[in-house]
Amino acid sequence: MAEGILESLPADFRDGHFIGRVLSPEGPCVITIEGGVLHDLTGVASTVAGAIARRTFSGGTVIGPVEEGLPEGWSLLAPTDLQCIKASGVTFALSAIERVIEERARGDASAAAAIRAQLEDKVGSGIRSVVPGSAAAAQLKAALIEEGMWSQYLEVAIGPDAEIFSKAPVLSAVGTGAPVGVRSDSHWNNPEPEVVLACDAHGEVVGATLGNDVNLRDFEGRSALLLSKAKDNTASCAIGPFIRLFDNSFTIDDVRSAAIELVIEGPEGYRLEGRNDMSQISRDPLDLVAQCLSEHHYPDGFVLFCGTLFAPTQDRDTPGAGFTHKVGDVVTIRSDKLGTLRNTVTTSRDAPAWTMGFTAFARNLAARGLIEAI
Repeated sequence: MAEGILESLPADFRDGHFIGRVLSPEGPCVITIEGGVLHDLTGVASTVAGAIARRTFSGGTVIGPVEEGLPEGWSLLAPTDLQCIKASGVTFALSAIERVIEERARGDASAAAAIRAQLEDKVGSGIRSVVPGSAAAAQLKAALIEEGMWSQYLEVAIGPDAEIFSKAPVLSAVGTGAPVGVRSDSHWNNPEPEVVLACDAHGEVVGATLGNDVNLRDFEGRSALLLSKAKDNTASCAIGPFIRLFDNSFTIDDVRSAAIELVIEGPEGYRLEGRNDMSQISRDPLDLVAQCLSEHHYPDGFVLFCGTLFAPTQDRDTPGAGFTHKVGDVVTIRSDKLGTLRNTVTTSRDAPAWTMGFTAFARNLAARGLIEAI
């Protein structure tokens, strides 16, 4: 599924400043959009990570107006390259409840409905009303432990430490228009529409984009120790279309108030709509960044998925079984300020192989005389 530039951008793209990546016949290129005009930045900054580190967002070679599209043979890639790809989870009250459901159902979707009703009644109002890490949160924890309702997921939902994990290897994310992968042996899974923050090595946020943190509810539900297998699979991390850089037209406050819309269109005519309202997040995005930075070093920077409010419970086929993906689902994630990320679901087994790791990438840049521009 080819994805063009214009249809992927927000309506106010002429007011914003964007950076991203494309695959040209010669190899990956860094491009920017400023004032509605496309520029090839590769000769100045051959990686997005390097451009962010040096704040090199202007210059390069003019390609032309956005309306004229990309040159022949060019296609969009994920707008990240050398940055570590990190994610935060259980950052919304609803997602906390759904994780506890997965845990108690042991990954069995058919058991979820009854558990959901019980937990929402006993836990939902409590975790919505407390600030994570506060004294009130500690009191709620003690009460839930006494009632036998405590969970490791509630610990990261209301405790002092957020859940931060590594989502995918460097250079492995897919961009808009590419197939997105779900493990072929998963039978309960869903997309996770999220805001993804782009950060430099010091944890300063320079912009944001959209992401799909594909989630396997059956795997993680069986054991939290299967988190890596549930989250990190071929093509299971989609990011794009572009990183919108912070400026007068777009700030961290726009991230805090962003509404992320989701539409899933199935090959059999099925349709599901969802929404992720960042205003309902339990932890401020900058707090999540600080917890991600923690005692780590990210010399090439990092990007951070902020988590999602969306957790589909609508039945698809079997009553009581909830939602799960089918091959051929078209997943569209959009936001007014960040544009549109659209991918078609396949299995991770059948997705195009990931072949351009760091060795191939470095060799490509070297052959083009672009190593010094990293």
